[in-house]
Amino acid sequence: MSTVRDRVDMWIKPYAALWLTLIIGGALVLTLALLGAEVYANVVDDEGLASLDIPALEYSQTLRNPELDAFATGFTNVGGGIGMPILASILTAWLTFLSRTWRPIVLVGGAALVSTTATTFGKRLVGRTRPDHSEAVPPYESTPSFPSGHTLNTTVVIGVLVYIMCLQFQILWARITAITAGVIFIIAMGLSRVFLGHHWLTDVMAGWSLGLAWVCMVILAHRLFHLIRKREHAGPAPTFEHPVIREDHTGEEQQGAGTAATHDGGTPGRSDGGPPQTGAGG
Repeated sequence: MSTVRDRVDMWIKPYAALWLTLIIGGALVLTLALLGAEVYANVVDDEGLASLDIPALEYSQTLRNPELDAFATGFTNVGGGIGMPILASILTAWLTFLSRTWRPIVLVGGAALVSTTATTFGKRLVGRTRPDHSEAVPPYESTPSFPSGHTLNTTVVIGVLVYIMCLQFQILWARITAITAGVIFIIAMGLSRVFLGHHWLTDVMAGWSLGLAWVCMVILAHRLFHLIRKREHAGPAPTFEHPVIREDHTGEEQQGAGTAATHDGGTPGRSDGGPPQTGAGG
């Protein structure tokens, strides 16, 4: 009995954070993925959730006027094939400069690549027709409707950017501001597609659920990597100036090329013994 308890303690206690992250993150990803699959099933069957589409479109038409139409068109262009890459590049470059790591480029670039690919294959797989041009606001779109690419890609890119901002900034109000702005932007982008008659509501719902599922998966993968890295390497997360600290065969700490080792008792990654960098690592 003691042997079993010892084995449990050996595998559970040291990796408690790892297991907790994996279980919670995995459950969230699975739930959102199943929600997206349910929306897809109802769209294909042309029943269930799809019954929301026509009422939502009709209600949107009652809200339209020239000024609001122009504003919504300009806003939805931000989430398009030109606007979103520009916005994502600016924010990613800014976060890369602040964090002095490749993390923003890797996370945002990788997440966006997968979401764009999923959008393309999803549209080809379902081949759903958009609302009729007579019910939409120009300029009209003719590609397949399901899922909403604007919604899916905006959810993924903005979601990952908000996550990185929360890692970078330790101040609570900064994190709350980033999360609030991101949520409003994502919701507004999806609703603008329905308002303009470019997508059905279920197209947008699928974009939200699938996008959030992928964001959660990216965050889960990064947190697992971060937890494992912390167990293997002492000190703060690697940056451009301070790469990962490793141990050579003599047991002495060494850093990557161009960085001095810390033999004076200072913070790992610094040779002057100064305080660690601000911002969350990983």
